[in-house]
Amino acid sequence: MSSRQDFAPESVVARNYQHILALVFAVKEINENPKILPNITLGFHIYDSYFSERMTYRAALNLPSTLVPNYKCHTQKYLMAAIGGLDFDTSLQIADILDVYKIPQLTYGSFAPEDPGQSQSTSFYRVVSNEAHQYTGIVELLLHFGWMWVGLLANGDSGERFIQTLKPLLSQKGICLAFSQTNLKTTHLADYYDMQLQFIQIYQAIMESKAKVVVVYGGTRSMLGLRTILALGLVENVTMTPEGKVWILTAQLDFAALTYQMSWDMQVFQGSLSFAVHSNVVQGFKAFLQVHNPFEANGNGFVKQFWAQVFLCLFPNSNTEEQASGTCTGDEKLEDLPSSGFEMSITGHSYSVYNAVYAIAHALHALFLSRTKYRVAVEGGMQELQKFLPWQLHPFLRSVSFNNAAGETVSFSSNREVEAGFDITNLVTFPNNSFMRVKVGRVGGEAAAGQHFTLDDNRMVWHRSFHQVSPLSLCNPSCPPGSRKEKKEGEPFCCYDCVPCPQGKISSHKDMEDCFGCPKDHYPNMEQSQCIPKTISFLSFKEPLVMSLALFALFLSILTVVVLFIFIKHRDTPIVRANNRDLTYTLLTFLLLCFLCPLIFLSPPERVSCLLRQMAFGLVFTVTVSCVLAKTIMVVLAFVATKPGSRMRKWVGKRLGSAIVISCSLIQVGICSVWLGIFPPFPDSDMDSVMREIILGCNEGSVALFYCVLGYMGFLAILSFVVAFFARKLPESFNEAKFITFSMFLFCSVWISFVPVYLSTKGKYMVAVEIFSILASSAGILGSIFAPKCYTIVLRPDLNSKEQLIKRK
Repeated sequence: MSSRQDFAPESVVARNYQHILALVFAVKEINENPKILPNITLGFHIYDSYFSERMTYRAALNLPSTLVPNYKCHTQKYLMAAIGGLDFDTSLQIADILDVYKIPQLTYGSFAPEDPGQSQSTSFYRVVSNEAHQYTGIVELLLHFGWMWVGLLANGDSGERFIQTLKPLLSQKGICLAFSQTNLKTTHLADYYDMQLQFIQIYQAIMESKAKVVVVYGGTRSMLGLRTILALGLVENVTMTPEGKVWILTAQLDFAALTYQMSWDMQVFQGSLSFAVHSNVVQGFKAFLQVHNPFEANGNGFVKQFWAQVFLCLFPNSNTEEQASGTCTGDEKLEDLPSSGFEMSITGHSYSVYNAVYAIAHALHALFLSRTKYRVAVEGGMQELQKFLPWQLHPFLRSVSFNNAAGETVSFSSNREVEAGFDITNLVTFPNNSFMRVKVGRVGGEAAAGQHFTLDDNRMVWHRSFHQVSPLSLCNPSCPPGSRKEKKEGEPFCCYDCVPCPQGKISSHKDMEDCFGCPKDHYPNMEQSQCIPKTISFLSFKEPLVMSLALFALFLSILTVVVLFIFIKHRDTPIVRANNRDLTYTLLTFLLLCFLCPLIFLSPPERVSCLLRQMAFGLVFTVTVSCVLAKTIMVVLAFVATKPGSRMRKWVGKRLGSAIVISCSLIQVGICSVWLGIFPPFPDSDMDSVMREIILGCNEGSVALFYCVLGYMGFLAILSFVVAFFARKLPESFNEAKFITFSMFLFCSVWISFVPVYLSTKGKYMVAVEIFSILASSAGILGSIFAPKCYTIVLRPDLNSKEQLIKRK
C-alpha cells in the first residue's frame, strides 16, 4: 500500500492514519476468517510518498523487488497487489513501475486523468467512482440552491484540469465564476512564510467577492493552505471576516491540520458541504479504534509517532526534542481527539481501502479455487502461493463481486471502477473544534431510484450568519417577475440589469431572459408578473346602460301602440282617412317592431339571436321606410289627381301603396337572403378590443353585405326625403310631406352619424350605438309624422272635420 503522512513526520498530524488502521482491520478480519484464504496469512508493507515524486518512485521500486530491479531477496514477502495512492499524481507514478510487472494496483482516492488512456492499463483499478460524478454533483448542487455566482479554489495541474472541465459545465447551466485561484498548496512549512503575501491576496479576493459560495478542489495540502489563508486574514487585520461563506469541498479534501492548527477555530466551516467517497458503517471498526493502544502496536511503526503528535506527549526512551505536555500512558482515547485530528467514523477513503483489501483477498481466493491443486495449495500455504504471478490475478479482480461487512455489494465495472458514487455531507462544527459529517445526499451510484442526484434540505445546517436560511449567491439581485434580464457590457453573463417588461408582456418568474405575451384570453396584471383571465362581457340587462335602452324601447313601443289605438279609434275621421289608413296602420305596426327590435340585440349572443338581429333590423326598417316613401308618393299623386282631366286618378288607391311597400321590401329580402347564404352572422368573441375583457357578440359575417343593407335603407330614406321635399308646398290640407321631410332628415342624420361612431367604438358598446340609432331614427319618424296628427285628433277635434279640411284647402 502506498500511503501518505502529511508533511514532515514530526510536525504534521497523520490524518491518513485511519487509512492505515482500515487496512490493518481488513487484513485482521480476513486472516481470522477461515472461509477466505485458509492456511494463508495476508501481510502488508506500507510506504510513504512524502508528497515527493522522487520518494514515490523510490518506494515503487521497492514493491516488486529490492532497489536492484528484478532481484528478489525476501521470499516470504511475496507481492501480489498494491493499494494506492491517495492522489492521482502519486497513483500514476506508482503505475509507471508496477505496470511493467503487471502487478495489480488498486487506487482508493484518485480519479480519471485528463487522458483516459493513461488509466486504461490492465494493472490499474479504482475502488472509487469516476470524477465525472463529482462534476455533475457540484453543478446539480449549485442549481439546487440557485447559486449562480461562485468562487473556485484549486491547486496544481490537477486543479487547472478541474477548472477547465468544470467551467463549461457551469456555463451551460448559467453559472459564472466570480474568481478562481490555483495556488493553495505548499510542501514545507517554511513555504508558508514565503507565500504569506499571496495568501492574504487570495483571502481578500474571497472575502471581497459577492459570491457566498466557494468551491474548493485539492488534497490535504490544499486544506492546510486554506486554513492558513483564513487564519492569516484575521492575523493581518484584514477588515473582511471569513463569515458568511458556504464552502463546497471536493472528495479529496480532508480537514487535516498541522499540530498547532488543531486549536484553530473550525466555526468558519460550519454548514460546509463536502463530497466524500461513498462509505457505510463497517461493523466492528469503531470498536477496533476504541481499543487501539500504542503499547500494543504489534509492529505498527506509525502508532507511536501518531500518538505523540495528536496527544502532545512523549514515550519513554524517546529521543525527540519536541515540547510535550507529559508522558504517553496509553490511557488516552482516540474519541477524545477533535475531529481535525482523528475521526472515529470511517471515512470514504478508509472505506475504499477496506474494500480494496477484501477485493484482493476474494480475487486471490478465486485464483486458488481455479487451480486443480487447490488441496495442495491449502496444505502448502505460502510455498504454493509463490507459484502464482501477480498478472494472473487480473481476470479474477475484474470479475470479483462480494458483499462487505456493511452489507453492500462491491464489484468493478467494465472500466475497472467501483461505481458507488459520492456522498454529500453537511459539516456541523462544535466549540471544541470537533465536527460531525451529516450525510444529506448522494450523487451517482445508487442515489435513488431513477435519480442521479438526491439531497435532503431538511437535514441541512447553515452557518450561523445565515440564520438557518439557504443563502443567495448571485452577482446581483434577481430580476423580479415583471422584468427581464439585460446583459451588462463587459461583465460575465451572470451579471445583468433588470428592465421592466414592455406594455402587454409579462415575466412570471425571476431572472427571465425575455418577456412574453399572455394568451388571448388573458391580460397582464399591474405588476406584469402574471396573466389574469379576462372577464367575459356582453350587453346584458344587469348594466344600467342596457336597462335604460330597454326601458326607452318599451316606452316608445307603448307610445306607438297608443298612437295606433288612437288612429284605429278615430279611423273614420277625415284626418285619418285623408292620409291612407292602411299605410298608416302598416307604418305604425312596423314602427312598433322597430322599437322591439333592440330587445333582440340585448339578448345573449347565440347563433339564433345573431342571425335574427341584423336580418330583423334590415327588413323591419326597410318596410318602415318603404311605407314612408309610399305615403310620400301617394300625397304627390293625390294632389296631381285632383286637377281636372288628370290621368293620374287611376293610379291613386290602395294597390299603389301596397305595391311600393312590397316591391321595395322584396329587394331587401333578396339582399338578406344572399347574406344568409354566403356568409351569415355568427357568435364571436373579441379578445383584442378591450384589454381586460372578452367581448361576446355577433360577427356580422360579410361586412360588405351589412353595409349594403344599411345603404339600401339609406337610399330609400333619401328618396323619400327628396320626394317629400319637392311636395312640401302642396296645399296644407293634404300636406303630410312637410312632416315626412323632417322625419327623413332626422332619419338620414342619425344613420349618417352612425357610421363613424360605430367604427370608432370598441367592444360591446358597438351594439349600444346601433340600438341607440335604431331607437333615435324610429322615434324621429314617430314624432315627426304622427305627433301633429295626434295633437289634432286628441286635443283639437274641432279641426278634425270635413268642413275644416275643405276650408283649409
